[in-house]
Amino acid sequence: MIVSTTTLIEGRPVRSYRGIVTGEVIVGANIVRDLFASITDLVGGRSGKYEEVLARARKEAIAEMKAEALALGANAVIGVDIDYEVLGKTGSMLMVSVSGTAVSV
Repeated sequence: MIVSTTTLIEGRPVRSYRGIVTGEVIVGANIVRDLFASITDLVGGRSGKYEEVLARARKEAIAEMKAEALALGANAVIGVDIDYEVLGKTGSMLMVSVSGTAVSV
């Protein structure tokens, strides 16, 4: 399945629009990962553990969106938007949401 942030896929005209599709994943941050991230923040550098969690959540949200598109008979999703949001009283959860338009090309 083709997934694109653009509204067109070059050389592949849209034959039919199937509808808006979404995928959402909410992940919690655990204390050990928070501790290592705090240490990384103090000494500088990137927080590899958080980056891994973000990447996994994004991939899962996209997979969920693609499954929804497939169920509608689509073979592509165009105009994809990816959003990140911090949730919870203490910001202890992260939501990754993706949305796009399911189409047949």
